[in-house]
Amino acid sequence: MKIDSKGNIIVGTAAILIVSLLLICIFVAASINYIQNENIDSQNNDNFKYIVDDYTQNLEVLAREAIDEATQKVFNGLPVLDSENQIKKNLNEILDEKNDEYEKRYGVRISSQTLSVENTDSPWKLLFKVKLNIEKDGEKFSRIVEKNASVEGLRDPLPIAKLTVLSGILTYDNQIHYKTALSAYMLLHNFDSPESYIEATAPLYIEKCPYDPYVHHGDPGVLDDCLSKGYFHESADGSCYLCRLEGKGKCPHYGFEVFIQTHTPLKNESLSCSDHVVFADHYNGEKIDPDDWNSLILDSSHRKKYGLGEDGQ
Repeated sequence: MKIDSKGNIIVGTAAILIVSLLLICIFVAASINYIQNENIDSQNNDNFKYIVDDYTQNLEVLAREAIDEATQKVFNGLPVLDSENQIKKNLNEILDEKNDEYEKRYGVRISSQTLSVENTDSPWKLLFKVKLNIEKDGEKFSRIVEKNASVEGLRDPLPIAKLTVLSGILTYDNQIHYKTALSAYMLLHNFDSPESYIEATAPLYIEKCPYDPYVHHGDPGVLDDCLSKGYFHESADGSCYLCRLEGKGKCPHYGFEVFIQTHTPLKNESLSCSDHVVFADHYNGEKIDPDDWNSLILDSSHRKKYGLGEDGQ
């Protein structure tokens, strides 16, 4: 086409510039809107991720609370016949309350189900598997979450579960005071020298012994410190926490043991004072120091395990 005047050239050029500016404006507006939407999506994603992380990180604390509730049931004088199912039930009820709390606070819908409570390679921890479904504004999280919960610092349920609250056993000053409950139990089962265990004591709260390997208990001052602090020890013969809740003195799982300390002037042979021996295995030992009222009564294998030798320390 032939442009026949300068006016047409100016009009044409102006039209091209206007269209170009309009296209640029449209592109800029679209870009700004896209960036804003991306920022909104990013903020939503970050918010959802925070909710999921916050919830899952709390599972360990909530699982420990569920274990403690099962322990409290034992201390209330009620039997726990299936500790795994009892703890699962406790945790599901705790999570239902937590789910309602999160919905009110964050507007998020959560469904949860505790699938299992299991022992681990460590007797100090239990493994929890929880199925979670979390949803908010189209964002979804669906996964089986695994968490370990520590039993350290919780009360030892075995003595109460085994002897029951009706036996006269007491708990105070961070200790279990057997009074005459343990000697009555021994007398009932015709064990040797039940009078040696009158007024026996044991730690109430589970604390892992730091003196590892255990032969160091034979070093000067270590055994005294262990007894005064009330430490528990890993043991293939001792019962795990789940079985302790059920009153089992020993079990097929890897567990722990604690010393039941006698306070007697008697030098009679009696049950070795590891709790799995007293409550399940039932074999005798002797005082490691016959002249010490507070001496442990131990068999040769436990003396060897703790580096105490035949004559003690």
